[in-house]
Amino acid sequence: MNLKKTWNKKYGKSEIITKENSSCKLVEIDMVKLADGEQKKYNEKDKEYGLLILGGKCTVTGDGFEYKNIGKRETVFDGPATCVYVPRNKEFTIVGNGEVSIAVCKSPSKADHESALINPEDVVIKDMGKPGWQRQAHFILDERVDADIIYIGEAYVKGGQWASYPPHKHDDDNMPTEANTEEIYYYEFKKPQGFGIQKVYTKEGDIDETYTVKSGDFVEIPRGYHPFHTAPGYDNYYLWIMAGENRGFFMTTDEDHKWLNN
Repeated sequence: MNLKKTWNKKYGKSEIITKENSSCKLVEIDMVKLADGEQKKYNEKDKEYGLLILGGKCTVTGDGFEYKNIGKRETVFDGPATCVYVPRNKEFTIVGNGEVSIAVCKSPSKADHESALINPEDVVIKDMGKPGWQRQAHFILDERVDADIIYIGEAYVKGGQWASYPPHKHDDDNMPTEANTEEIYYYEFKKPQGFGIQKVYTKEGDIDETYTVKSGDFVEIPRGYHPFHTAPGYDNYYLWIMAGENRGFFMTTDEDHKWLNN
């Protein structure tokens, strides 16, 4: 089982996570990098979108909405994100206003919703964890946006710290304690040589994967626990995309490590 994929950061649309190549069935991700004036059009049936601007500015125009010259950061380390939610069956076009990089996150959708623009000042920021596993979580396309199953945020982890720790999972439908939710991580590091370690494992042992991740890498989390560690000296960013019927943080901690929460 290989849960890791990599984006080479080339211009145009790169289809990184698809139903055909992924263990996840509720999340697909394209990485779109456009030069000034370049455009990319989308018209895929019965899918909702979260367009997360990694860096740069763009204009997103669609059926009944237009968001002009949006995006306020040059890189992921320059402040909170801008994001656009596009409901199902709405054709739309992205145009670069200067160079722009966007994670185009897609999930199947059965209902109609309104488009939404999430500006940086709308992002909810929370400091989480304890010494050794401290991180800053950014909630972006969350419960405040009326959507079917997609749920998006970001995390910032200082060098030497763990995240998604103590190890937790969200793969059992046992609400309100735990939801069955797929997740995908995308990583960037502040220094080009930065790296981290991502684990994905289940209690049963049928999944037990460990990956070295660098800028441009993805790891799929179809189920199981998924702790992450960034190497000392290398500040990390990761984008998290979750998808499931119950949108939100409904998860359980690995019983072996639950005592760390005390």
